[in-house]
Amino acid sequence: VGLVEVLERPAERALLDGMRAYDEAQYQAAETALRRALQTGLKSTRDQAVAYKLVAFIACTSDRMPQCEAAFRAARAADRSFALSRAEAGHPVWGPVYKRALP
Repeated sequence: VGLVEVLERPAERALLDGMRAYDEAQYQAAETALRRALQTGLKSTRDQAVAYKLVAFIACTSDRMPQCEAAFRAARAADRSFALSRAEAGHPVWGPVYKRALP
């Protein structure tokens, strides 16, 4: 499967849009696109975990800790190998929530 073919899928396109918006600090647009990607059926479990991870980051920084924790759990449920990088896990806002959600 080529990149062009993947990007023609609505869920994967929404994931890309969400990642781009997140990188540009457009967090509301990012969360909307990431949730759309998850709802429209991302094929890759790794892509699902990435979408949930970014949703978790947005929820945590928006002081929505229960949603943050739920998104981390959903990331692990989607991809059993999901784990934050060392730097991500050490983040002062979402690091403690991640450690509590996925000990």
